Amino acid sequence: MGFFSSDKKETSAFKTIRPTVIKTQNVAKELFEIAKKNDVDVSTLDFDILEAETFTRVHKEKEEVDWEEMSDSEMHELDDATAILNKDFQIKQVYEVEIYSKDENDVFKNFHAAVGANASKCKVYLSIKAGSEIVTSPKFEEDLLKYINKSKVRAGILINIFDEMISELVSRVSALAKVDGNISYDKNETVLIAEAHEPTPTIDDEIILHFEKKKEAAEDDKVDYSNRGFINSVLENDLLIEYIKPKIGKAGRNCRGEFMEPAEPEVNSAPDFTADEATIETKDNEENIEYRAKESGYITLDGTTYIIKSEMDVDTIDFKTTGSISSGKDSEVTLSVKENDSQKDAIGDGMEVEVSEIDISGNIGPNAKVTARRATVEGQTHKSSEIRADDLTINVHRGLAVGDNITIARLEHGIVQGKKVNITQATGGDIRGKDVEIGICSSYVKVTASRLIEIQKLQGSENVFIIDPLMQEEKKSGLGANKDEIAELKTSVSEIQTEIEKYKKLIRDNTSSFNDVKKRLMHYKKNGIKMPAAFVAKYKQFNKAQEHLDRITNEYKVKNDKLQLLTTKTASFQDNIFDARIINRDRWVGHNELVFKLVDPPIELSFKPEEGSENKIFAVIETEDATYEIQAVHE
Repeated sequence: MGFFSSDKKETSAFKTIRPTVIKTQNVAKELFEIAKKNDVDVSTLDFDILEAETFTRVHKEKEEVDWEEMSDSEMHELDDATAILNKDFQIKQVYEVEIYSKDENDVFKNFHAAVGANASKCKVYLSIKAGSEIVTSPKFEEDLLKYINKSKVRAGILINIFDEMISELVSRVSALAKVDGNISYDKNETVLIAEAHEPTPTIDDEIILHFEKKKEAAEDDKVDYSNRGFINSVLENDLLIEYIKPKIGKAGRNCRGEFMEPAEPEVNSAPDFTADEATIETKDNEENIEYRAKESGYITLDGTTYIIKSEMDVDTIDFKTTGSISSGKDSEVTLSVKENDSQKDAIGDGMEVEVSEIDISGNIGPNAKVTARRATVEGQTHKSSEIRADDLTINVHRGLAVGDNITIARLEHGIVQGKKVNITQATGGDIRGKDVEIGICSSYVKVTASRLIEIQKLQGSENVFIIDPLMQEEKKSGLGANKDEIAELKTSVSEIQTEIEKYKKLIRDNTSSFNDVKKRLMHYKKNGIKMPAAFVAKYKQFNKAQEHLDRITNEYKVKNDKLQLLTTKTASFQDNIFDARIINRDRWVGHNELVFKLVDPPIELSFKPEEGSENKIFAVIETEDATYEIQAVHE
């Protein structure tokens, strides 16, 4: 907001000028000229508006049209937008003013205010500085209106038009002045004193590529230079591209009376492409054209046609070529990485890939991360790599693999976390799953499963096979919460049971007395005799005791039922371990250990099969003396 200052500068003694009457359209210019002529500072001058004349005309080019003065009633009609927004309509004001040296006793000498406007000059404000004061006067309302109008005229703003709000402002300030005797401002204040017709801006045409998903990083954020948006993934119904149509704005007129004609829109971005009708829907609206995805995938420019595809072939994914690729697991994008040279990485060092499905012909390099719904690795994974997929198939695995259904040809000291895990050959490594099956198990393999571990051929030793019903984190937290709630319920049920016994005894001991009181009260009521207050109180007290007993009895039933349910739930964790099995279809060789972890009591059972033993299936058995041990079973 720009401000046209009308601050009053105090001065104890200054050169005065002889009052001068001038008729002008530009009061500010006249003030400057008179100040210069009389060698005084323009801030020492003031003026009164003796008369303000408003002239209008409808003037077209090459026409000579005289200005016509408007009456006060006609001025109000100027608020009609039809006349005001006629580009041939013109308006001006001529002011007869008396210019003179400021009076040191001016009631507004400590009122520091400025007239400001927005960029278009369609809204004009009076900005009052904190610390300003106004001393009241007999003609305060008239003086304030004159002050505001003088400030507007000095700034080149028309008066008595576009300023209907001033009368309300002046009345409000005047009312405050009458109450307090003077007005002071503790903080800055801005009030609207004129509002004309704001033009509507012209809209130039524009193409917005929404699919590019520009990531605006904060100044302090670390920029990931490896992610260069090689694939622009989209989901069904996403707004991909938007063409903003050009639109000429609407004319306006500001508080100086100037007509504001909108500029012609610039057209520089008209679409020079087409959209594949099968995969992209085009909606031609009044103000724009929208291009929306009909299906999920990634958008690409094929010649001059945008199209959504779901399959892509690349040779490698590395920093120099594609950078990291992140289209999302639900993007329906299938990626095929063709590099199969055993000396090179198909997924390069530090690359991150997230797609719906991915087929990798070669190797996954160090620190690489792959996320998908389905993934296949025909090469090998690096020990520092990470691959996550619901359905995951790997040839040689050395890193971290996480998924639901995992199939690995050869595990070499890698980590596997899944639900159903099938490994053809394992040499070292840490495997966790619900069901784990291994074809050939060598040495230094640790397997933890919640239900089944099955080995077809055992060729090594120093292996540990563990059955843990609480292997998954959610089950551990579930059991923990279950136990906490059971403990709370047991305490609460015990306390309620004690209270029930207490109230039962209370009611039992007082039933005879209560029946006697009840009989007497019925007699009093029947015979219209006023009932003794003590009898009534005793009757109510007994009834409240009975109601409380009913309430806590019901609470006991609800909580006890819940306790039984939770106890059964905890037992179900324990029951799972009795169904779990560790199976070795081959003979036992070397040193191997079987571990079963019980839930309640929380103990571990360990068993080391003898070398050469042909016992194949092992489970936890509860013995006759209520202890638990690992034994060979038939099923």
